[in-house]
Amino acid sequence: MKKIGFIGVGIMGKSMVNNLMKSGYEVSFYARNKAKTEDVIAKGAVYHPTIPECVNGCDAVITIVGFPKDVREVYFGKDGILENVSEGTYVIDMTTSSPKLAEEIYEEAKKRGIHALDAPVTGGDVGAQNGTLSILAGGDPQAYEKCLPVFEAMGKNIHLEGKAGSGQHTKMVNQIMIAGTISGICEAFAYAKEKGLDIPTVLDSVATGAAGSKQLELQAAKMLEQDYAPGFFIKHFIKDMKLAKEEAEADGLTLKVLDQTLAAYEELEKRGDGELGTQALIKYFE
Repeated sequence: MKKIGFIGVGIMGKSMVNNLMKSGYEVSFYARNKAKTEDVIAKGAVYHPTIPECVNGCDAVITIVGFPKDVREVYFGKDGILENVSEGTYVIDMTTSSPKLAEEIYEEAKKRGIHALDAPVTGGDVGAQNGTLSILAGGDPQAYEKCLPVFEAMGKNIHLEGKAGSGQHTKMVNQIMIAGTISGICEAFAYAKEKGLDIPTVLDSVATGAAGSKQLELQAAKMLEQDYAPGFFIKHFIKDMKLAKEEAEADGLTLKVLDQTLAAYEELEKRGDGELGTQALIKYFE
């Protein structure tokens, strides 16, 4: 496997493309706005103005776009990936998207002799930059093994979770955990502030104990500095939480903490904060 097509050169995608090229892969990509991708072009990635041109002759195609509707748009239709890749190509959707859509892509790909994996990631922009993403794959074991070197160019903690859709379900688990954790951090900050505590001192005191977490490590300083630049957009986290809620409700599960966190983020989005990073949840508690 040598030539990779890539669709979705955003905050995460740019770093993933860079790491693929560092590992020796030839990367061609499609983007709606070429001007925003000049940096990856300068490093050797080849821009194409259409999806059919981008995926032509590729051994594998990776997508990491915004929403399930975007996933559907790039995979289906006469100008979509499935219509324009060759038999035997590997297609890997790394968007956090609908498990049902992942299953649909897998089934349609299988009819065409194409190998499909759903492989959402966690680790944020820092993990993408450092090539240390966790990659949660769903699909056939043989396809996973074939694509493992590609995954290893972008991540470190890589697992096959099960059949098609399982990668997306595992990402839902991850997002449910994050929702509870980041809400807890914000509530704790609000309590500490109300009681007149010095929050940096509090953080130094608790961060290495049982209350420590990756969210605390990555987000606490940003919250204190009111740095709301997006590593992960609020609008995309809302999408993820809605997907998790939908999947849970389909099986009769109620996720109360997720529901509360979702409502808080939706309030921020109504205020015009959807383009901020998820650490901006602290604004809801102020």
